Amino acid sequence: IILENYAFPGGLMIGTDSHTPNAGGLGMVAIGVGGADAVDVMADIPWELKCPKVIGVKLTGKMSGWTSAKDIILKVAGILTVKGGTGAIVEYFGPGVDTLSCTGMATICNMGAEIGATTSLFPYNSRMSDYLKATTRPYIAEWADSFQHNLKADAGAHYDQVIEIDLNTLEPHINGPFTPDLATPLSKFKEAVHANGWPAKLEVGLIGSCTNSSYEDMARSASIAQEALDHGLKAKSIFTITPGSEQIRATIEQDGQMATLNAAGGVVLANACGPCIGQWDRQDVPKGTKNSIITSYNRNFTGRNDANPQTHAFVASPEIVTAMTFAGDLTFDPTKDTLIGADGKPFKFSAPKGNELPPNGYNPGEETYQAPPKEKGNVTVQVSPTSNRLQLLEPFAKWNGKDMENMPILIKVKGKCTTDHISMAGPWLKFRGHLDNISNNMLIGALNSENEGVNSVKNQFSGEYDTVPGVARDYKAKGQPWIVIGDENYGEGSSREHAALEVRHLGGAAVITKSFARIHETNCKKQGLLPLTFANPADYDKIAPFDRVSIQGLTSFQEGVPLNLHVKKQDGSAIDIKLNHTFNEDQIKWFKHGSALNQMAAKAQARA
Repeated sequence: IILENYAFPGGLMIGTDSHTPNAGGLGMVAIGVGGADAVDVMADIPWELKCPKVIGVKLTGKMSGWTSAKDIILKVAGILTVKGGTGAIVEYFGPGVDTLSCTGMATICNMGAEIGATTSLFPYNSRMSDYLKATTRPYIAEWADSFQHNLKADAGAHYDQVIEIDLNTLEPHINGPFTPDLATPLSKFKEAVHANGWPAKLEVGLIGSCTNSSYEDMARSASIAQEALDHGLKAKSIFTITPGSEQIRATIEQDGQMATLNAAGGVVLANACGPCIGQWDRQDVPKGTKNSIITSYNRNFTGRNDANPQTHAFVASPEIVTAMTFAGDLTFDPTKDTLIGADGKPFKFSAPKGNELPPNGYNPGEETYQAPPKEKGNVTVQVSPTSNRLQLLEPFAKWNGKDMENMPILIKVKGKCTTDHISMAGPWLKFRGHLDNISNNMLIGALNSENEGVNSVKNQFSGEYDTVPGVARDYKAKGQPWIVIGDENYGEGSSREHAALEVRHLGGAAVITKSFARIHETNCKKQGLLPLTFANPADYDKIAPFDRVSIQGLTSFQEGVPLNLHVKKQDGSAIDIKLNHTFNEDQIKWFKHGSALNQMAAKAQARA
């Protein structure tokens, strides 16, 4: 929807979704942020960002056969890992750029969120101009054409790091399971499946969502489905298709791709995030069953798609996903393996093909826009006090002006902890308008270092084990602030603001980690939490789950000055650990007021 309607070359956009960088496929600097950042901008408060580094990705050659734009970002993710792009804009350049479609470039930028990049960007070219014209914006294309010299990197531009990818030799990749940066070339994937004991039977193939749901994606996937139909085959695995917009849905219905995908056994889902964000009432395997799925989405964290921690989710291009559904087998390589047709004869898929843009033009489909009332001043928001889905927010308490003393550790998290681990999506999303109810999912997916379990922590007052939210609520009822200890790249993934709101709502005071993902760190600051990092990451290992901790130095809290973590051990001994922070002067005011919204309200009152 952003690419079709709002993105334009040379613009700056912030959006409350981590995949806002999709617009980089139209040469726009588009950055994902938390909701509070967007609220600030709408309230005329400046949005700021620490000046990012620039990572250059030089593309040479031209893709062919089964290789697609998705394989470029799958390859880059394997090189940079889920945190290698943190604090950086990834800029693509080189002669290979002009061989990619505009929507292919958008796919690459979209999944750049999975390497932690601030955003990703392509230089303006004729493929973007073609797309703008096809989406009824020829006037933008004309302006961009006239300013084309400014919509690309300067000659001799410096990059902090350069990665080179030869598209002539790039082969399809499959990433996963459980993390989007475990990249395996297709030619080696069968071997990896057997070596790692991943379930070879493919239960479900899913294509679409915001990453790979363009007309070109659907057309190329439909070409594979048509070839299977021509040989009398239907999908062996469950096969779902999620259009990325109403326009895509209507256009593939108009041009026949939807009919082909349906005939091949596919099920077209609503134009929504759907299974990509866990909105999937999966019925084909019982929860807890070890199984494999493959998607053309962007994320494959544990339990993200179906809330089953035993689901091995792999990420690939829509073409590879579609082909594999007809085999029903993860070890199938469509570039060389054969299937048996209804006539009993083997056949090999042809390389996928499909138009980059619809030859008959896009069909806008149903008009779904609902305009706001013209007279907004008279509108009141009424929320039933008995609603379990909506709840008016109450301001968080201001800082009391003192250091935080003798706090328990609610949980010491071990390993990967994404915003999905902190605040799961899926069925929980119905409570996102009710902070207290959705807080019952706080950190229920995080791995507790003390017992290697999830959603089971020891209450340091009662000595009993309970759910993570249950213990947090007990501490809050006792007026006892608590902290979270985290590992590397804490809070990667979705720009899910609830992952900060819930911790604050249930009485959390600070989150101390080896390192943070950018959006989550800012979200914590906005809600009056202290996101802090160990000056020496090895100090993570010095913290025991039942230590008591004090955060010292808050009474003189200032930009660039570390804080001290005073740790009391159960044997009575104590150690001091240096903590770093990235708060600037204005952000420290958020903390002191209790949240950025509180500070905004205080400013408004002062003006009045």
